[in-house]
Parts: sequence; C-alpha cells; structure tokens
Amino acid sequence: SSRVYNLAVRPWSSCFLSRQARQYHVTTDSLVIEYTMSLREDFISKYGDVVQPLFQKSDPGLAPVTKRLEEILQYNTVGGKMNRGCAVVHTAQLLGSPDSFHAAVLGWCIEILQGFLLVADDIMDNSDLRRGKQCWYKRVGMTAINDSFLLESCVFELLKTHLSEEKYYVKCLELFLDVTRKTEFGQALDLEVESLDFSEYSMERYDSIVIYKTAYYSFYLPVALAMHLTGRDSDQELECARKILIKIGHYFQVQDDYLDCYGDPEVIGKVGTDIQEKKCSWLFLTALNLVTVEDKKILLGSYGKDDEVSVNTVKDIYIKYELRQKYLDYSAATYESICLDIENDKSGLPAQIFQDFLDQIHKRSK
Repeated sequence: SSRVYNLAVRPWSSCFLSRQARQYHVTTDSLVIEYTMSLREDFISKYGDVVQPLFQKSDPGLAPVTKRLEEILQYNTVGGKMNRGCAVVHTAQLLGSPDSFHAAVLGWCIEILQGFLLVADDIMDNSDLRRGKQCWYKRVGMTAINDSFLLESCVFELLKTHLSEEKYYVKCLELFLDVTRKTEFGQALDLEVESLDFSEYSMERYDSIVIYKTAYYSFYLPVALAMHLTGRDSDQELECARKILIKIGHYFQVQDDYLDCYGDPEVIGKVGTDIQEKKCSWLFLTALNLVTVEDKKILLGSYGKDDEVSVNTVKDIYIKYELRQKYLDYSAATYESICLDIENDKSGLPAQIFQDFLDQIHKRSK
C-alpha cells in the first residue's frame, strides 16, 4: 500500500544553483545563493520511494518498531536544509549523470546518516534545540540512543536495497563506512576536550576535530558519492576533490563556531553552548593567542563554566580583542584562498562543483 509522507519543510533556504540559473539577492550582511526550487523539490519528492523498502521488507514481528522508525526518520531526517543530499544530485548533474533516482538514494542516505549523527550529538552535548525544534532525546528520553542506531542501520539497508546491482555499489558502501568511522573518531576527539587541560588545546587539535567530525561527511562524502555514481573517480580526481572539499569543510566549521557565539538562535535553530561546554573552538583559540597575561587568567577562569556571568565574561574578552573582526578577516582570506585552489585545480572536474559549495556557505547566517 502507498504511504503518504509529511514532507513539509522550511521556507526556501540557501543552497546550490547552476551559474546560469543563479539569482543574487544582496542583503545588508550576505549574498544569498539559492537552489532552483525544482532541484530541491525533486529531491524531496523521491523520499517516499527511497525509504519505502525499509517498511515493506520488515518482519511482521517488528511492526511496532517499524512504525516507530517512520516517526524517527520523519522527525530527524526531513525538514533540514538538506544541502548534503541535494549536493549529491547537483554534483551528479554537473558530471553528466542521467540517473537522478540513484543520486537521490545516495543523497537521502547522507541525510539519514546526518540524522543519526545529530541525534547522538545532541545527547552527548545535552542540547535543547535542533533545527528550531526540540531535540529528539528531549521528546523520547534515552530511547533516542537506540533510535540513532536504527537510523545508521537504515543507511546501509537502503544502499543494499537500491544499489547492490550497480557496479559502483561497493565503492559507495566502503566510502560510507570509511567516512562514518572518520566522523565518529572526530566526535571522540571533540568529546575528549572536556577533560583536557587548557595547555593541551591547540589549532592542530582543532584542525583534526573539524576535519574528521565535519568536513569529510558534510563536504567530501556528497561529491565523492556522485563521482563514484558517474565513474569520474580516478585516484587523482578523488584526491584533488578531497583536498579542496576538506578546506571548504574546515571553513564551514569555523563559521559554525562563530555563529555559535554570535548567531541569532531564531535563525540558526539552536542556542550556542560552546563556551559553557569548554569546546576547543576557533574563537577561543584565537583569543588565547591575543590576550594579555592578565586577561588570559580571566578567560581561562571563565571558559567552560555554565553560568551567565562566566559566559558574558568570555564574550566581553572576545569583544575587547575584536574577535568579530578577526573572524571577518579570516573569512575573506579563506574564501580567496579556496577560490585560488579551485582555479588552479588540475583534476579536470568541473570547477563549479567546488565553487557552488563554497559560495553556498560564504557569509552564511545559519
């Protein structure tokens, strides 16, 4: 029997778009780059067909869990910006693939993987909001731990169901396994920070955390999957793509650190807690390299404490040392540097793959 899925999503958000179809809207603080409505709508429209096998193949004895799985998927997968999933479809189109359904399968597998990671991350960070709504574990309790495992299992079940007969299946499967492992190791690095002495904080540690926790699954994975799908996946092409996309992913995480402190919770969909959680963040590390000995004592004495006075003390130091401007300078320089990398890329891949990714996140507000 056919199922009706609630695919109501947020109003149009910033995403990818071909150069010919771009419309630029200059605002006071950013240049908004939007997907064509048709690409995103087409991706969303395939959700039901992609996930349907999860419920058709289920053992009747598992019916209560299967029904619950629909709700888990709906709440934690549908409704975000879906940039990672759409990126697979967009990249596959740029590489000339006519296979939009299998591109959508790979895209939805990333979105489900994202759901798994976020459910677990919210529990570990004791977060309240995700995507502007209550975190899943806040709704269902610690059952959410097993729910995250269910989401992860869906990724590999859907890959097997839809792609096992395709020549690129094993490559995609191995890529998902590898990137999931890298992401989990990155999360472990991030969680270790809370128990570290501040003397062990460094930009080198930060780089490792953001590359493994964020950059691989958010930026390299969507493009590499599309490359496998289309057969544009020589070792040289994959390595050239990886280098550029990891840099973009690093830039994205620095933006996240900035928005955690300075972003509008109504816009970013959550309340920033990096200061309270003693995160090894770009803002904190940058401040450590700027402050006087006296201010360093104040900063270290306040960072990682969950009270309003301490949080405001840290933010006051950020203001004193002009961290906003330091970030804006970093952002401009990094954008130019990555643009130069794209211009000098020798892989033969369309430069638009990388430029669209970069333009999507540049000057973002959420």
